Amino acid sequence: MDIENIENPIFLDEYNNNELKKLAKDIRKFLVCSIANTGGHLSSNLGVIELTIALHKVFNAPQDKIFFDVGHQSYIHKILTGRAKDFSTLRTYQGLSGYQKISESEYDCFEGGHSSTTISCAVGMAIARDLNNEKYDIVPVIGDGALSGGMAIEALNHLGHLQKKVIVILNDNEMSISKNVGGLNNLLDKMRISMSYNKAKQNYKEIMNKSKVGQVAYNGSKKIKDMVKSTVISNMFVDMGIDYIGPLDGHDFHDLLRGLNKAKASKGPIVVHVLTKKGKGYKYAENDVTGKWHGIGKFDAPSGELLQKKKDNEKSYSQVVADAVYNEMQNNDKIVTITPAMITGSKLEKIFEDFPDRSFDVGIAEQHATMMAAGLALNGMHPFLSIYSTFSQRSYDQFNHDLSRMDLPVVIGLDRAGIVGEDGQTHHGVFDISLYRNLPNFIISAPKDNLEVDALVSLGFKTNHPFIIRYPRGNTLIKTGKIDVEIGKWETIANNKKKVLISYGSHSEELSKIIDKKKCGLIHARFLKPLDTKLLDKLFKNETEIIIYEPDIKGGGFASSILEYANEKKYNTTKVTIISIDDKFVEAGSINVLMKEYNLAYQDIVKKYCSKSR
Repeated sequence: MDIENIENPIFLDEYNNNELKKLAKDIRKFLVCSIANTGGHLSSNLGVIELTIALHKVFNAPQDKIFFDVGHQSYIHKILTGRAKDFSTLRTYQGLSGYQKISESEYDCFEGGHSSTTISCAVGMAIARDLNNEKYDIVPVIGDGALSGGMAIEALNHLGHLQKKVIVILNDNEMSISKNVGGLNNLLDKMRISMSYNKAKQNYKEIMNKSKVGQVAYNGSKKIKDMVKSTVISNMFVDMGIDYIGPLDGHDFHDLLRGLNKAKASKGPIVVHVLTKKGKGYKYAENDVTGKWHGIGKFDAPSGELLQKKKDNEKSYSQVVADAVYNEMQNNDKIVTITPAMITGSKLEKIFEDFPDRSFDVGIAEQHATMMAAGLALNGMHPFLSIYSTFSQRSYDQFNHDLSRMDLPVVIGLDRAGIVGEDGQTHHGVFDISLYRNLPNFIISAPKDNLEVDALVSLGFKTNHPFIIRYPRGNTLIKTGKIDVEIGKWETIANNKKKVLISYGSHSEELSKIIDKKKCGLIHARFLKPLDTKLLDKLFKNETEIIIYEPDIKGGGFASSILEYANEKKYNTTKVTIISIDDKFVEAGSINVLMKEYNLAYQDIVKKYCSKSR
């Protein structure tokens, strides 16, 4: 069928299993071709095509609430609810979101971008439904990787206590971005391998149905069946008081429809365990074990080759940081590396390969990762915690209550800091400066190139305080050489007594390439905390015009800290201009487009603030 002509999922009511298979094949082809032209989350969506079709056939959305944990695997949901025609705009500015978005469709009842949130939301929805005396099903879809997040376990615990009807779909593909780890994964592995519970249940049914007495006993023997279930396969869902169906073949419509219809007829909470293959049907994604095809740029569909590649003299900031940490680990056996399920994203593969006893992937568990780093630091180790800026928010309590209060020597690599592009509102790392600069004992740095990365990583491991190194998504040109840095000391790239532009991180490097140094000075604030108060004293006493370029959230940020210092010293701040992101969430789109749309483009800043007319 013409996928772009789908308006809503009602047509699925008339489809038989063979027609559903054909539809799945057509959607798979559409997805590969479309995402090849736009980039996006391919593997996770290829893996849930049959599951999403089955969900929309069995349940009646939008009355029934179908929603996806994280949400990047909702592309098929979007297709079935009439949005295929907009896929050419996927993840572009004001285009189709890469996640569920309430303002986009009545079929999107939830928004998310971070993991492990849907079951908690579903519990709240179920309470509201029952208080309002309404009748509809609530169907959160959560992956086995996201299930390891603490909030998901907390929600299951409460759901089992409340006994509200929520149909939790466990999409089990043994992957988050890369291979899952941990005890929960081991538990699920036993359930994947063994079908003993299902076989025992079927045998029990056949035995009891051989006689009329047995049939009566079987129909009225829920307690006996529950006892058999708990004896044969004691899993955490059953132990929490939540019914369990599965594992089901997530690519077999007969199996899926049978299981989902049974779950729909249930009266209380139930988990439907579905086994899927990430990347199903596209060989490059299906055979991927590195996470490359989880979120992919534009590519050539027949060959699987990326269309945009790094130059030979470039490396990603993530790789530069990982290389610097690797070098430190070679010379210091007290250094350990921790990541919450981001080995691939943060380019830590070589560290994990060569230092297996000193590298730890804790799964999607940012809070645990940070507290574990605290425990290591308390016992003589010097941890490197590699974590995306946007995900670090989830462990703010540990940053505050533990790392800051106990003043522990943990080096924190805040990856993907700043505007990150197409993933949009939930993934931009624009809040971390405001969050962490107020924490006592914290040092916050932002390198402008690979030389500063090396120097700051080295300095971080020589410092007995929490030490943040924040760096962007993207690449940097590799320079040769070595530099020294001093905590709290900024770099004057271009001196000008009348007017100066202050920035930090890679922004300083980009501005240095285009600024007219005769018209405007440039200061690189490689430390956002502590401030270079000696340099600031000089600027304010000279009544220099100061333009602070901070392409992160303005409230409580870097510029705010400068104004606070100036106020404390009674300096005149009327010549201070702040260029920043106002009190809003940044939309999805390419980084260049977003910088332009939010009045942050480098060329425009230089033209506006560093011209002769000012």
